[in-house]
Amino acid sequence: MAGPLILHIETATDICSVALSEGEKLLALEESGPERSHATLLNRFIRQVFSAAGMEPGQIDAVSVSKGPGSYTGLRIGVSTAKGFSYALRKPLIASGTLVNMAFGALENPDIKRMAEQYGDRLLLCPMIDARRMEVYSGFYTVQTFEFKKVSADIIESGSYSDILAEYRVCFFGSGADKCRGVLDHPHARFPEGITPSAAFMLRPALERFGKEQFEDVAYFEPFYLKDFVATRPGKKVL
Repeated sequence: MAGPLILHIETATDICSVALSEGEKLLALEESGPERSHATLLNRFIRQVFSAAGMEPGQIDAVSVSKGPGSYTGLRIGVSTAKGFSYALRKPLIASGTLVNMAFGALENPDIKRMAEQYGDRLLLCPMIDARRMEVYSGFYTVQTFEFKKVSADIIESGSYSDILAEYRVCFFGSGADKCRGVLDHPHARFPEGITPSAAFMLRPALERFGKEQFEDVAYFEPFYLKDFVATRPGKKVL
């Protein structure tokens, strides 16, 4: 048996990404650049992955969604769509953290693979999502993707993570890592490029949860925002 057929939805950042998988096999993937057009792209991408795989929505065994942290609006759109599919099709809903999904995906990066072979358990993965100004959402994971440091919202400044960097080599990656390059000036800090959130990174976390029947309550599940949403007023009144 090939494994469960799962629809994956990733909208936690500027990138809108949808995948369809069967077991560990990626059947189809659609994703945008950083256009922030989730509301218009998401349903189209869902139709396209089913069409590319020659499948129908009713054939899936579960819906998987990236739960955050990330963009408030992006998460609302992705989670609402996932819950809608799950409810309408009467299929279980699976949720996995955006940062740990990125850590799984990073393990396929050639540079990180080489560092994992060289440093083993002395290497940590730190996916970062830009949270504006000098703040990031970050998490630290071992190369086995076990949580080393709880997901948090951090203000990046000189000396940030110095205690961890003193003992470990750390790969910082994602949209938040770009603004850390000039601040985290430490010989143990590495900044591999090209690792962004993708529905393709959600396969293994979703499979693990499916196998353990770790499903969400569709009626009550909410995204993991990490911080409260704060609305801002426009600088000028428009009459």
